[in-house]
Amino acid sequence: MDQTPSPNPPDQLIWLFFRFDGRISRAAYFLAGLLIAIIQLFLLYRHVLIVGESDQSTIWGTGFWTVNFLSLWWGFALGVKRVHDFGKPGTLALTLFIPIVNLIAFIIFCLWPGDGGSNTYGPRTNARGPE
Repeated sequence: MDQTPSPNPPDQLIWLFFRFDGRISRAAYFLAGLLIAIIQLFLLYRHVLIVGESDQSTIWGTGFWTVNFLSLWWGFALGVKRVHDFGKPGTLALTLFIPIVNLIAFIIFCLWPGDGGSNTYGPRTNARGPE
């Protein structure tokens, strides 16, 4: 399979947030995690602005909980690709689900440098892996 990035941005976003193959850099991991947090906080903010029970409150609350649920998948997919970048198996990303350890793991994943060249999980950083 061709390892060059897809010129189609939706394909890149689907790969980034939903697939477990390949590698991503520290910057891509941090920025994608920041994007998820901003979306979650925005939806929570909009939900809290609505006073009382209303259709709008229900819509914003449902959006918030939907994004929170999806963020479990997104965070794990990002974590797997990040640990692949430094040559470790994707199961190491399970540390992102352990309370308190997840904060330490996130910081380590953001700071630990990836492999300079090719490794088992992909030819370079920010690239899809072998299928």
